[in-house]
Amino acid sequence: MTAANADDQKVRLDKWLWAARFYKTRSLAKEAIEGGKVHYNSQRTKPGKIVETGAKVTLRLGWQEKIVIVDDISDRRRGAPEAQKLYHETDDSVKRREDLAWQRKTMQAAQLPPARRPSKKDRRDIQRFREQNGL
Repeated sequence: MTAANADDQKVRLDKWLWAARFYKTRSLAKEAIEGGKVHYNSQRTKPGKIVETGAKVTLRLGWQEKIVIVDDISDRRRGAPEAQKLYHETDDSVKRREDLAWQRKTMQAAQLPPARRPSKKDRRDIQRFREQNGL
């Protein structure tokens, strides 16, 4: 490997996250890193951190937390199939995400909506109840 190739492989963490399609823009990736939502090898880091193959990156994306291992380094954003070749998700991470998704689904199913909308009389009763109880 020549010195020129070694320089080509130096990619900032925010740029790698953008190229791997975790974030839509580099500025969103930078904000996530600065906000503590991205950890590099189990530690908070800065957007300028140079990414190395084999590193463990932990990402919080909404409800999900992904733990991925860096397989390849790229600074170019390409199609999703090519971007998925840059990393692989750990088995523990996949299982934990599936379990949490199942829990969210069951909690949502437990909160059934009312069978019908309240009638005019029901609304008056609700309003009277709120006034009596100071709600």
